[in-house]
Amino acid sequence: MSCILLTGAAGHTASVLLPRLLEHPDRAEIIAFDRRPATMRHPRLQWRQDDLRTVDWQPILAGVDSIIHLAFVVLSPRIGWQRRWRAEMATINREGTRRLLEAASSAGVERFVYSSSVAAYGAWPENPESMSEDQPLRPPPGFAYAEDKADIEALMQEHSLRHPELRLSRLRLHAIVGRHAQPLVNAIACSPIGLQLPNPDLPIQCLHEEDAAAAILAAWERRAHGAFNIAAREPVAWSQIPRRWQLPISPQQLHWLHQRLRPFTRRLGDPGWLLGLQYPLIVNCQRADKELGWRPSYSVADALASLPCGKSA
Repeated sequence: MSCILLTGAAGHTASVLLPRLLEHPDRAEIIAFDRRPATMRHPRLQWRQDDLRTVDWQPILAGVDSIIHLAFVVLSPRIGWQRRWRAEMATINREGTRRLLEAASSAGVERFVYSSSVAAYGAWPENPESMSEDQPLRPPPGFAYAEDKADIEALMQEHSLRHPELRLSRLRLHAIVGRHAQPLVNAIACSPIGLQLPNPDLPIQCLHEEDAAAAILAAWERRAHGAFNIAAREPVAWSQIPRRWQLPISPQQLHWLHQRLRPFTRRLGDPGWLLGLQYPLIVNCQRADKELGWRPSYSVADALASLPCGKSA
């Protein structure tokens, strides 16, 4: 019987994944790790509340054969000027992951699944119509989320060279929407207010939370290794997403305003994501289909329609 360490266990994606792990026929023991208190209880679930930066992994990883690493600071934990929160965010994400990787190899962990992001590719004007995993990672400068995802992937690639015995998979998930998803992402997906894009037919892609959980499970079950794009099929044009009002403002203009408001609020997220609405960020998932046996159940239109605001649009 397996023993799995699930980090970020109180997060949005884990709220969908954790019940699936507990219902899995493997009947694995689960060690749920998060800085926040337990969100659920189960006879095969142990909850460990601690910090990635300081925890002693040795006693926790004794007997663990698999790690599913979802822990990541998406929205920086502080308000204030960028230099005040960026260092803390990077330390949690990058240093916390480095410590876990080293501890995993020392403890003889066999499988390691990491939830990366397509944001690490960056939305650039020269992007191909559909990107494979061979596309270089070029996060937009100043977009902290994407920068950390790309740096962690580089760290993992280097670690894999030193520890080839560890089956390490990096799932490049598209923006996740769904009932349990990050509220900011859901709000962007179905806000009644739209922006004036240079290209109103810009193709938009996303990922339903149930398909995200299914991909993570597939990578764990198949002992996958390497990078995999994970996204919904059939992108839709920005102009096809129902909006009741259109703001006469571009992503660049709103980004300028966002940078000036960020020291006083976290509600808009970290600066950088708005610039991703200028150019396409579409990925193909052929490798996940072939090697993981994973295919999304939701198209982009289905995923957006599943949201409460999508149903009422």
